[in-house]
Amino acid sequence: MLKPIRILVTACGCPGASTLIQMLRRNGEREVQIVGVDMDHEAIGRFLADRFYTVPPAAESEAYVEQMLTIVKQEKPDVLFPESSLEVPVLARQRNEFEALGVRVVISSPESTALASNKFLMYEALRRETDLSLPAYRWPKNLDEFVDMTHELGYPDKPVCFKPHVAKGSRGFRILDASVDRRDLLMNYKPNSRYMSLGEFVTIFRDEADFPNLIVMEYLEGQELTADSICLDGEELVTTIKTVEQARWGVIVRGELVRRPDLVEQTREILRVIPLSYCVNLQFIDDRLIEINPRVSSFIYQDDYIAPYLAIKLALGEIDKDELKAYRDRIAYGRRMVRYMDQVFFGGEEC
Repeated sequence: MLKPIRILVTACGCPGASTLIQMLRRNGEREVQIVGVDMDHEAIGRFLADRFYTVPPAAESEAYVEQMLTIVKQEKPDVLFPESSLEVPVLARQRNEFEALGVRVVISSPESTALASNKFLMYEALRRETDLSLPAYRWPKNLDEFVDMTHELGYPDKPVCFKPHVAKGSRGFRILDASVDRRDLLMNYKPNSRYMSLGEFVTIFRDEADFPNLIVMEYLEGQELTADSICLDGEELVTTIKTVEQARWGVIVRGELVRRPDLVEQTREILRVIPLSYCVNLQFIDDRLIEINPRVSSFIYQDDYIAPYLAIKLALGEIDKDELKAYRDRIAYGRRMVRYMDQVFFGGEEC
């Protein structure tokens, strides 16, 4: 057995946190202690971790970093493992300050993180450096340009989508589709629908002084798949591809591991241009990239392939690149995942 380690897991109330914490403990070769942090004092990780702390939102970067440094000094974890897209760039910029305290931060460089997180800059870099087939995209600087560019991309004959340059999950993402029946949308769809009309968009921003940084894109139809990789400084080490058969709140709830060597090869090419490290997630529609998340995502776990734990071992120098590449032969193609809701109960007379 290896020596026990203490892992500081951030955003331990996010959708994948409970499974991540359980799988880190089920690594089969050492005891793992979990220190969880989240801005929600009732985050599910509070009930699964050995210790728990509430922290400010990462958007309040100065207060967030100060509190995180205090926790690291007090708990002395071996590893800091971030889960949230909003925390990753903040922690990447301060990585040296954290690592000076003796904790290994499982995160990419601030430069690579910033490039991967900005959809417009990401596409521009890949367009310059690769021959990959990318969706058509535009950057409108104002409302008039937005309207013009939607028409350039085929609206109203074709749907067009837009999203912020930097965003978390599906926040700010909408599909502009003139063919959608507004009555049908109101009466038969839940209020979290992604569809809206161009007229609705214009109404929202017509009188706004500032226009947001949005990327307007060709709307892609086809099978959604994601690549979940462990990598180091842009070198792909092991990658699984899963289908996204059903999603809720922008989070996968049903999928399957599939063989897609073409997407693995694309992943290698993308990482060559955007040299990320440790756990990363790339989203595709059929064979075209739509997004990169420079953080852990919803892996389909196996008892003999717990990717976040292996990334932690890589960061600690306990496993080398060739040993990780050998895990490519362990991928259980056809393995499926279903995400479900559960509950915890606390407080009351027993407290």
